[in-house]
Amino acid sequence: MLEPQQTISIVGAGLAGSEAALQLAEMGHRVQLFEMRPKKMTPAHKTGSYAELVCSNSFGSVAHHAAPGQLKWEAEKLGSQVLQAAGIHRVPAGQALGIDREKFSEHLTQQLKQNPNIEIQEEEITNLDDLPRPAIIATGPLTSEPLAQSLLEHFGDRFLYFFDAIAPIIEADSINMDVAWIGDRYGKGTGDYINCPLNKEQYENLIEEIKNADTVEAKDFEKDTPFFEGCMPIEEMVCRGDQTPRFGPLSPKGLTHPVSGEKFYAIVQLRKENRAGTSYNMVGFQTKMKYPEQKRIFSMIPGLEEAHFLKLGSIHRNMFINSTKKLNSNLSSQNDPSLFFAGQITGVEGYFESTCIGMMVARFVDDFVNHNTKLPPPRETALGSLLYALTGEIKDDFQPTNINFGLFPPLDLPKKVGKRQKRDLVVERARQSFQSWILENPAHLESKKFIEKMAEDLKSI
Repeated sequence: MLEPQQTISIVGAGLAGSEAALQLAEMGHRVQLFEMRPKKMTPAHKTGSYAELVCSNSFGSVAHHAAPGQLKWEAEKLGSQVLQAAGIHRVPAGQALGIDREKFSEHLTQQLKQNPNIEIQEEEITNLDDLPRPAIIATGPLTSEPLAQSLLEHFGDRFLYFFDAIAPIIEADSINMDVAWIGDRYGKGTGDYINCPLNKEQYENLIEEIKNADTVEAKDFEKDTPFFEGCMPIEEMVCRGDQTPRFGPLSPKGLTHPVSGEKFYAIVQLRKENRAGTSYNMVGFQTKMKYPEQKRIFSMIPGLEEAHFLKLGSIHRNMFINSTKKLNSNLSSQNDPSLFFAGQITGVEGYFESTCIGMMVARFVDDFVNHNTKLPPPRETALGSLLYALTGEIKDDFQPTNINFGLFPPLDLPKKVGKRQKRDLVVERARQSFQSWILENPAHLESKKFIEKMAEDLKSI
Protein backbone atom coordinates (compact mmCIF):
# COMPACT_ATOMS: atom_id res chain seq x y z
CA MET A 1 0.00 0.00 0.00
CA LEU A 2 0.94 3.66 -0.07
CA GLU A 3 3.49 4.99 2.38
CA PRO A 4 1.73 6.84 5.24
CA GLN A 5 2.87 10.30 4.09
CA GLN A 6 1.66 9.87 0.50
CA THR A 7 -1.65 11.15 -0.80
CA ILE A 8 -3.02 11.03 -4.34
CA SER A 9 -4.06 14.43 -5.69
CA ILE A 10 -7.02 14.76 -8.06
CA VAL A 11 -7.94 18.05 -9.72
CA GLY A 12 -11.57 18.26 -10.81
CA ALA A 13 -14.69 16.70 -9.26
CA GLY A 14 -16.56 16.03 -12.48
CA LEU A 15 -17.54 12.51 -13.51
CA ALA A 16 -13.99 11.29 -14.16
CA GLY A 17 -12.51 12.90 -11.06
CA SER A 18 -15.36 11.69 -8.84
CA GLU A 19 -15.09 8.12 -10.14
CA ALA A 20 -11.31 8.10 -9.75
CA ALA A 21 -11.50 9.49 -6.20
CA LEU A 22 -14.09 6.95 -5.06
CA GLN A 23 -12.24 4.06 -6.69
CA LEU A 24 -8.90 5.00 -5.11
CA ALA A 25 -10.51 5.57 -1.71
CA GLU A 26 -12.12 2.12 -1.93
CA MET A 27 -8.70 0.65 -2.68
CA GLY A 28 -7.50 2.12 0.62
CA HIS A 29 -5.63 5.14 -0.72
CA ARG A 30 -5.95 8.63 0.65
CA VAL A 31 -7.17 11.22 -1.83
CA GLN A 32 -6.99 15.00 -1.87
CA LEU A 33 -9.67 16.22 -4.29
CA PHE A 34 -9.39 19.80 -5.57
CA GLU A 35 -12.49 21.49 -7.02
CA MET A 36 -12.69 25.22 -7.78
CA ARG A 37 -16.50 25.34 -7.89
CA PRO A 38 -18.53 27.00 -6.39
CA LYS A 39 -15.91 29.68 -5.68
CA LYS A 40 -15.10 29.89 -9.39
CA MET A 41 -17.63 28.68 -11.96
CA THR A 42 -17.12 27.50 -15.54
CA PRO A 43 -19.12 28.89 -18.50
CA ALA A 44 -21.37 25.79 -18.50
CA HIS A 45 -21.80 24.63 -14.88
CA LYS A 46 -24.74 25.95 -12.88
CA THR A 47 -24.05 24.53 -9.39
CA GLY A 48 -21.22 23.76 -7.03
CA SER A 49 -22.22 20.09 -6.78
CA TYR A 50 -19.83 17.42 -7.95
CA ALA A 51 -20.37 15.22 -11.01
CA GLU A 52 -22.80 17.79 -12.42
CA LEU A 53 -24.34 16.74 -15.74
CA VAL A 54 -24.06 19.80 -17.97
CA CYS A 55 -25.22 19.06 -21.53
CA SER A 56 -27.95 16.44 -21.10
CA ASN A 57 -29.16 13.88 -18.59
CA SER A 58 -28.45 10.75 -20.62
CA PHE A 59 -25.61 8.24 -20.33
CA GLY A 60 -26.60 6.72 -23.67
CA SER A 61 -27.81 3.27 -24.61
CA VAL A 62 -27.91 0.30 -22.26
CA ALA A 63 -28.90 -2.13 -25.03
CA HIS A 64 -26.70 -5.23 -24.95
CA HIS A 65 -26.11 -5.06 -28.72
CA ALA A 66 -24.90 -1.41 -28.60
CA ALA A 67 -21.32 -0.32 -27.99
CA PRO A 68 -22.33 2.03 -25.11
CA GLY A 69 -24.25 -0.87 -23.57
CA GLN A 70 -21.14 -3.07 -23.66
CA LEU A 71 -19.09 -0.29 -22.04
CA LYS A 72 -21.60 -0.14 -19.18
CA TRP A 73 -21.54 -3.93 -18.83
CA GLU A 74 -17.78 -3.86 -18.35
CA ALA A 75 -17.85 -0.86 -16.00
CA GLU A 76 -20.48 -2.55 -13.86
CA LYS A 77 -18.23 -5.59 -13.48
CA LEU A 78 -15.41 -3.29 -12.30
CA GLY A 79 -17.67 -1.60 -9.77
CA SER A 80 -18.17 1.87 -11.27
CA GLN A 81 -19.45 4.11 -8.48
CA VAL A 82 -20.87 6.65 -10.93
CA LEU A 83 -22.81 3.93 -12.77
CA GLN A 84 -24.26 2.73 -9.49
CA ALA A 85 -25.43 6.27 -8.67
CA ALA A 86 -26.92 6.60 -12.16
CA GLY A 87 -28.88 3.39 -11.60
CA ILE A 88 -30.25 4.65 -8.30
CA HIS A 89 -31.42 7.93 -9.86
CA ARG A 90 -32.48 6.57 -13.23
CA VAL A 91 -35.46 8.09 -15.02
CA PRO A 92 -37.38 6.23 -17.75
CA ALA A 93 -35.78 6.87 -21.15
CA GLY A 94 -36.46 3.80 -23.27
CA GLN A 95 -33.20 2.01 -24.06
CA ALA A 96 -31.13 4.94 -22.81
CA LEU A 97 -29.88 5.48 -19.27
CA GLY A 98 -31.64 8.73 -18.37
CA ILE A 99 -30.79 10.29 -15.02
CA ASP A 100 -32.36 12.74 -12.58
CA ARG A 101 -29.34 15.01 -12.79
CA GLU A 102 -29.89 16.97 -9.57
CA LYS A 103 -30.38 13.93 -7.33
CA PHE A 104 -27.55 12.10 -9.08
CA SER A 105 -25.12 14.95 -8.45
CA GLU A 106 -26.28 15.37 -4.85
CA HIS A 107 -25.79 11.62 -4.28
CA LEU A 108 -22.18 11.62 -5.50
CA THR A 109 -21.39 14.87 -3.69
CA GLN A 110 -22.52 13.23 -0.44
CA GLN A 111 -20.48 10.10 -1.16
CA LEU A 112 -17.33 12.13 -1.77
CA LYS A 113 -17.76 14.40 1.24
CA GLN A 114 -18.54 11.56 3.63
CA ASN A 115 -15.73 9.24 2.55
CA PRO A 116 -13.06 9.20 5.30
CA ASN A 117 -10.28 8.60 2.74
CA ILE A 118 -11.18 11.69 0.69
CA GLU A 119 -10.24 15.23 1.67
CA ILE A 120 -11.90 17.93 -0.44
CA GLN A 121 -10.21 21.25 -1.09
CA GLU A 122 -12.49 23.89 -2.65
CA GLU A 123 -9.78 25.81 -4.40
CA GLU A 124 -8.39 26.34 -7.87
CA ILE A 125 -5.13 24.74 -8.91
CA THR A 126 -3.41 27.19 -11.24
CA ASN A 127 0.05 25.65 -11.60
CA LEU A 128 1.13 22.04 -12.03
CA ASP A 129 4.27 22.77 -10.02
CA ASP A 130 2.08 23.39 -6.95
CA LEU A 131 0.39 20.01 -7.22
CA PRO A 132 1.75 17.11 -5.12
CA ARG A 133 2.42 13.88 -7.03
CA PRO A 134 1.12 11.39 -7.90
CA ALA A 135 -1.71 13.41 -9.38
CA ILE A 136 -4.65 13.10 -11.77
CA ILE A 137 -5.83 16.02 -13.88
CA ALA A 138 -9.56 15.55 -14.47
CA THR A 139 -10.54 19.16 -15.09
CA GLY A 140 -12.42 18.40 -18.28
CA PRO A 141 -12.75 20.47 -21.42
CA LEU A 142 -13.53 23.62 -19.40
CA THR A 143 -10.16 23.70 -17.63
CA SER A 144 -9.55 27.15 -16.14
CA GLU A 145 -7.28 29.49 -18.07
CA PRO A 146 -4.39 29.57 -15.52
CA LEU A 147 -4.20 25.77 -15.30
CA ALA A 148 -4.53 25.48 -19.08
CA GLN A 149 -1.54 27.80 -19.41
CA SER A 150 0.44 25.64 -17.00
CA LEU A 151 -0.49 22.54 -19.01
CA LEU A 152 0.57 24.34 -22.18
CA GLU A 153 3.99 24.97 -20.68
CA HIS A 154 4.17 21.33 -19.54
CA PHE A 155 3.37 19.81 -22.95
CA GLY A 156 5.11 22.45 -25.04
CA ASP A 157 2.50 23.03 -27.76
CA ARG A 158 -1.05 24.18 -28.25
CA PHE A 159 -4.17 22.33 -27.20
CA LEU A 160 -6.94 21.18 -29.48
CA TYR A 161 -10.49 22.53 -29.23
CA PHE A 162 -14.04 21.73 -30.22
CA PHE A 163 -17.46 23.27 -29.59
CA ASP A 164 -20.06 21.58 -27.42
CA ALA A 165 -23.71 22.57 -27.19
CA ILE A 166 -26.59 22.22 -24.72
CA ALA A 167 -30.27 21.57 -25.53
CA PRO A 168 -33.21 23.42 -23.92
CA ILE A 169 -35.26 21.96 -21.06
CA ILE A 170 -39.07 22.41 -20.99
CA GLU A 171 -41.54 22.34 -18.11
CA ALA A 172 -43.75 19.27 -18.57
CA ASP A 173 -47.02 21.00 -17.67
CA SER A 174 -46.51 23.49 -20.50
CA ILE A 175 -46.48 20.78 -23.21
CA ASN A 176 -49.74 20.49 -25.14
CA MET A 177 -50.60 16.81 -24.79
CA ASP A 178 -53.66 17.26 -27.00
CA VAL A 179 -51.14 17.37 -29.85
CA ALA A 180 -48.11 15.50 -28.49
CA TRP A 181 -48.20 11.91 -27.24
CA ILE A 182 -46.08 9.52 -25.19
CA GLY A 183 -44.30 6.57 -26.79
CA ASP A 184 -40.98 5.03 -27.87
CA ARG A 185 -39.72 4.08 -31.31
CA TYR A 186 -41.08 0.73 -32.49
CA GLY A 187 -42.83 0.34 -29.14
CA LYS A 188 -39.55 -0.45 -27.38
CA GLY A 189 -39.01 0.80 -23.85
CA THR A 190 -41.73 1.79 -21.40
CA GLY A 191 -43.22 4.84 -23.12
CA ASP A 192 -40.74 7.40 -21.90
CA TYR A 193 -40.62 10.02 -24.66
CA ILE A 194 -43.06 12.79 -25.56
CA ASN A 195 -43.43 13.04 -29.33
CA CYS A 196 -44.29 16.29 -31.11
CA PRO A 197 -45.43 15.55 -34.69
CA LEU A 198 -44.76 17.70 -37.76
CA ASN A 199 -46.25 17.48 -41.21
CA LYS A 200 -44.19 18.38 -44.28
CA GLU A 201 -45.17 22.05 -44.27
CA GLN A 202 -44.53 22.46 -40.55
CA TYR A 203 -41.15 20.79 -40.87
CA GLU A 204 -40.09 22.94 -43.80
CA ASN A 205 -41.20 26.13 -42.02
CA LEU A 206 -39.24 25.11 -38.91
CA ILE A 207 -36.10 24.39 -40.93
CA GLU A 208 -36.39 27.71 -42.75
CA GLU A 209 -36.61 29.60 -39.45
CA ILE A 210 -33.63 27.70 -38.04
CA LYS A 211 -31.60 28.59 -41.14
CA ASN A 212 -32.36 32.29 -40.68
CA ALA A 213 -32.08 32.35 -36.87
CA ASP A 214 -30.01 34.94 -35.04
CA THR A 215 -27.15 32.99 -33.44
CA VAL A 216 -24.28 33.68 -31.07
CA GLU A 217 -21.26 34.49 -33.22
CA ALA A 218 -17.93 32.79 -32.59
CA LYS A 219 -15.07 35.04 -31.56
CA ASP A 220 -12.23 35.47 -34.05
CA PHE A 221 -9.98 32.98 -32.25
CA GLU A 222 -12.80 30.41 -32.23
CA LYS A 223 -13.74 30.49 -35.92
CA ASP A 224 -11.61 27.47 -36.89
CA THR A 225 -12.87 25.41 -33.94
CA PRO A 226 -14.91 22.36 -35.09
CA PHE A 227 -18.14 21.09 -33.59
CA PHE A 228 -18.19 17.66 -32.02
CA GLU A 229 -20.25 15.32 -34.21
CA GLY A 230 -22.01 13.69 -31.26
CA CYS A 231 -23.40 17.01 -29.97
CA MET A 232 -24.03 18.96 -33.18
CA PRO A 233 -26.10 22.17 -32.87
CA ILE A 234 -29.35 21.97 -34.79
CA GLU A 235 -28.25 24.94 -36.93
CA GLU A 236 -25.09 23.14 -38.05
CA MET A 237 -27.11 20.02 -38.78
CA VAL A 238 -29.45 22.02 -41.02
CA CYS A 239 -26.46 23.53 -42.84
CA ARG A 240 -25.67 20.02 -44.11
CA GLY A 241 -29.03 19.84 -45.82
CA ASP A 242 -32.67 20.55 -45.04
CA GLN A 243 -33.43 16.84 -44.65
CA THR A 244 -30.49 16.05 -42.36
CA PRO A 245 -32.50 16.32 -39.09
CA ARG A 246 -35.14 13.93 -40.52
CA PHE A 247 -32.47 11.26 -40.77
CA GLY A 248 -31.21 12.07 -37.28
CA PRO A 249 -33.01 13.21 -34.12
CA LEU A 250 -36.21 14.23 -35.97
CA SER A 251 -36.61 10.88 -37.72
CA PRO A 252 -40.24 9.68 -37.75
CA LYS A 253 -39.24 6.03 -38.06
CA GLY A 254 -40.94 3.67 -35.63
CA LEU A 255 -43.33 6.34 -34.35
CA THR A 256 -47.05 6.27 -35.13
CA HIS A 257 -49.87 7.92 -33.23
CA PRO A 258 -51.13 5.42 -30.62
CA VAL A 259 -54.82 6.24 -31.27
CA SER A 260 -55.13 7.24 -34.92
CA GLY A 261 -52.20 5.18 -36.24
CA GLU A 262 -51.16 8.25 -38.23
CA LYS A 263 -47.57 8.58 -39.44
CA PHE A 264 -45.81 11.92 -39.66
CA TYR A 265 -43.19 13.64 -41.77
CA ALA A 266 -40.93 14.36 -38.77
CA ILE A 267 -41.03 13.97 -34.99
CA VAL A 268 -39.43 16.10 -32.28
CA GLN A 269 -38.81 13.94 -29.22
CA LEU A 270 -38.63 15.13 -25.62
CA ARG A 271 -36.82 13.00 -23.02
CA LYS A 272 -37.51 13.03 -19.28
CA GLU A 273 -35.13 15.26 -17.38
CA ASN A 274 -36.01 13.96 -13.91
CA ARG A 275 -37.72 10.95 -12.37
CA ALA A 276 -40.80 12.95 -11.42
CA GLY A 277 -41.29 13.83 -15.08
CA THR A 278 -41.71 17.54 -14.38
CA SER A 279 -39.25 18.61 -17.06
CA TYR A 280 -38.16 17.35 -20.48
CA ASN A 281 -35.04 17.74 -22.64
CA MET A 282 -35.38 18.53 -26.37
CA VAL A 283 -33.54 15.62 -27.99
CA GLY A 284 -31.13 16.76 -30.70
CA PHE A 285 -31.84 20.47 -30.23
CA GLN A 286 -28.46 21.58 -28.98
CA THR A 287 -28.24 25.14 -30.20
CA LYS A 288 -26.22 28.33 -30.55
CA MET A 289 -29.32 30.51 -31.16
CA LYS A 290 -29.78 33.59 -29.05
CA TYR A 291 -32.32 33.13 -26.27
CA PRO A 292 -35.25 35.09 -27.79
CA GLU A 293 -34.84 33.16 -31.05
CA GLN A 294 -34.98 29.82 -29.25
CA LYS A 295 -38.30 30.72 -27.60
CA ARG A 296 -39.77 32.04 -30.85
CA ILE A 297 -38.65 29.22 -33.16
CA PHE A 298 -39.07 26.23 -30.87
CA SER A 299 -42.59 27.39 -30.01
CA MET A 300 -43.44 26.67 -33.69
CA ILE A 301 -43.17 22.95 -32.93
CA PRO A 302 -46.64 21.39 -32.52
CA GLY A 303 -47.24 20.77 -28.84
CA LEU A 304 -44.75 23.41 -27.74
CA GLU A 305 -46.82 26.49 -28.65
CA GLU A 306 -47.01 27.57 -24.99
CA ALA A 307 -43.84 25.85 -23.80
CA HIS A 308 -42.17 27.22 -20.69
CA PHE A 309 -38.39 26.89 -21.09
CA LEU A 310 -36.77 26.11 -17.74
CA LYS A 311 -33.34 26.27 -19.36
CA LEU A 312 -32.39 27.49 -22.81
CA GLY A 313 -29.69 26.01 -25.02
CA SER A 314 -26.15 27.32 -25.16
CA ILE A 315 -22.73 26.62 -26.61
CA HIS A 316 -19.24 26.57 -25.13
CA ARG A 317 -15.70 25.95 -26.31
CA ASN A 318 -14.00 22.81 -25.02
CA MET A 319 -10.34 21.91 -24.73
CA PHE A 320 -8.56 18.58 -25.00
CA ILE A 321 -5.01 17.33 -25.44
CA ASN A 322 -3.72 15.08 -28.20
CA SER A 323 -3.37 12.02 -25.98
CA THR A 324 -1.95 9.97 -28.83
CA LYS A 325 1.13 12.21 -28.84
CA LYS A 326 1.38 13.39 -25.24
CA LEU A 327 0.37 10.50 -22.97
CA ASN A 328 1.74 7.05 -22.17
CA SER A 329 -0.42 3.95 -22.48
CA ASN A 330 -1.45 4.34 -18.80
CA LEU A 331 -2.59 7.93 -19.51
CA SER A 332 0.34 9.50 -17.66
CA SER A 333 2.28 12.38 -19.17
CA GLN A 334 5.27 11.45 -21.29
CA ASN A 335 7.04 14.34 -19.55
CA ASP A 336 6.12 13.22 -16.02
CA PRO A 337 5.04 9.60 -15.32
CA SER A 338 3.54 10.63 -11.96
CA LEU A 339 1.07 13.01 -13.63
CA PHE A 340 -2.04 11.28 -15.00
CA PHE A 341 -5.02 12.52 -17.01
CA ALA A 342 -8.65 11.40 -16.96
CA GLY A 343 -11.97 12.28 -18.54
CA GLN A 344 -12.80 14.54 -21.46
CA ILE A 345 -9.48 16.36 -21.35
CA THR A 346 -7.93 13.14 -22.73
CA GLY A 347 -10.08 13.28 -25.85
CA VAL A 348 -13.04 11.07 -25.01
CA GLU A 349 -16.50 12.49 -25.53
CA GLY A 350 -19.57 11.52 -23.57
CA TYR A 351 -20.48 11.38 -19.90
CA PHE A 352 -19.93 7.69 -19.43
CA GLU A 353 -16.82 7.47 -21.56
CA SER A 354 -15.30 10.14 -19.29
CA THR A 355 -16.39 8.18 -16.23
CA CYS A 356 -14.74 5.01 -17.52
CA ILE A 357 -11.44 6.76 -18.20
CA GLY A 358 -11.52 8.02 -14.59
CA MET A 359 -12.15 4.46 -13.41
CA MET A 360 -9.26 3.06 -15.45
CA VAL A 361 -6.85 5.83 -14.44
CA ALA A 362 -7.56 5.05 -10.79
CA ARG A 363 -6.28 1.53 -11.47
CA PHE A 364 -3.28 2.86 -13.37
CA VAL A 365 -2.37 5.10 -10.41
CA ASP A 366 -2.82 2.20 -8.00
CA ASP A 367 -0.41 0.16 -10.12
CA PHE A 368 2.02 3.10 -10.28
CA VAL A 369 2.26 3.72 -6.54
CA ASN A 370 2.49 0.00 -5.79
CA HIS A 371 5.13 -0.55 -8.51
CA ASN A 372 2.92 -3.05 -10.31
CA THR A 373 2.68 -3.66 -14.02
CA LYS A 374 -0.67 -5.09 -15.05
CA LEU A 375 -2.03 -5.48 -18.53
CA PRO A 376 -4.89 -3.10 -19.43
CA PRO A 377 -8.21 -4.53 -20.66
CA PRO A 378 -7.76 -6.37 -23.97
CA ARG A 379 -8.15 -4.51 -27.24
CA GLU A 380 -11.29 -6.53 -28.03
CA THR A 381 -13.17 -5.07 -25.04
CA ALA A 382 -15.02 -1.75 -24.98
CA LEU A 383 -12.64 -0.36 -22.35
CA GLY A 384 -9.61 -1.63 -24.25
CA SER A 385 -10.89 -0.15 -27.51
CA LEU A 386 -11.55 3.21 -25.87
CA LEU A 387 -8.06 3.29 -24.36
CA TYR A 388 -6.55 2.26 -27.68
CA ALA A 389 -8.28 5.20 -29.36
CA LEU A 390 -6.43 7.51 -26.95
CA THR A 391 -2.94 6.03 -26.97
CA GLY A 392 -2.78 3.20 -29.52
CA GLU A 393 -1.81 5.14 -32.63
CA ILE A 394 -0.24 8.59 -32.99
CA LYS A 395 -2.58 10.93 -34.87
CA ASP A 396 -2.06 14.48 -36.08
CA ASP A 397 -5.79 14.91 -36.68
CA PHE A 398 -6.90 13.46 -33.32
CA GLN A 399 -10.54 14.27 -32.46
CA PRO A 400 -12.72 13.42 -29.43
CA THR A 401 -14.56 10.12 -29.67
CA ASN A 402 -17.47 8.30 -28.07
CA ILE A 403 -17.45 4.55 -27.72
CA ASN A 404 -18.62 3.04 -31.01
CA PHE A 405 -18.18 -0.18 -32.94
CA GLY A 406 -15.69 1.51 -35.23
CA LEU A 407 -13.20 1.52 -32.33
CA PHE A 408 -13.33 -2.27 -31.88
CA PRO A 409 -10.93 -4.43 -33.92
CA PRO A 410 -12.83 -5.87 -36.91
CA LEU A 411 -13.97 -9.47 -37.17
CA ASP A 412 -13.08 -11.50 -40.25
CA LEU A 413 -16.60 -12.45 -41.35
CA PRO A 414 -18.28 -13.30 -44.65
CA LYS A 415 -19.99 -10.37 -46.38
CA LYS A 416 -23.36 -12.10 -46.08
CA VAL A 417 -23.35 -11.67 -42.28
CA GLY A 418 -25.78 -8.88 -41.39
CA LYS A 419 -24.95 -5.70 -39.48
CA ARG A 420 -26.86 -6.71 -36.32
CA GLN A 421 -25.28 -10.15 -36.28
CA LYS A 422 -21.81 -8.64 -36.69
CA ARG A 423 -22.43 -6.39 -33.70
CA ASP A 424 -23.71 -9.30 -31.63
CA LEU A 425 -20.52 -11.21 -32.45
CA VAL A 426 -18.33 -8.21 -31.53
CA VAL A 427 -20.14 -7.97 -28.17
CA GLU A 428 -19.80 -11.72 -27.58
CA ARG A 429 -16.05 -11.54 -28.28
CA ALA A 430 -15.72 -8.49 -26.01
CA ARG A 431 -17.43 -10.26 -23.11
CA GLN A 432 -15.36 -13.40 -23.48
CA SER A 433 -12.16 -11.38 -23.67
CA PHE A 434 -13.13 -9.19 -20.72
CA GLN A 435 -14.02 -12.07 -18.46
CA SER A 436 -10.81 -13.94 -19.32
CA TRP A 437 -8.81 -10.79 -18.53
CA ILE A 438 -10.59 -10.10 -15.28
CA LEU A 439 -10.01 -13.64 -14.05
CA GLU A 440 -6.28 -13.15 -14.67
CA ASN A 441 -6.32 -9.85 -12.74
CA PRO A 442 -8.03 -10.70 -9.42
CA ALA A 443 -6.66 -7.55 -7.78
CA HIS A 444 -9.32 -5.65 -9.75
CA LEU A 445 -12.11 -7.67 -8.11
CA GLU A 446 -13.72 -7.15 -4.74
CA SER A 447 -14.18 -10.73 -3.64
CA LYS A 448 -13.43 -14.37 -4.35
CA LYS A 449 -17.16 -14.94 -4.74
CA PHE A 450 -17.22 -12.52 -7.65
CA ILE A 451 -14.29 -14.34 -9.29
CA GLU A 452 -16.16 -17.62 -8.99
CA LYS A 453 -19.26 -16.07 -10.57
CA MET A 454 -17.15 -14.78 -13.44
CA ALA A 455 -15.76 -18.27 -14.00
CA GLU A 456 -19.29 -19.68 -14.19
CA ASP A 457 -20.39 -16.90 -16.57
CA LEU A 458 -17.41 -17.63 -18.81
CA LYS A 459 -18.38 -21.32 -19.07
CA SER A 460 -21.92 -20.38 -20.12
CA ILE A 461 -20.83 -18.30 -23.12
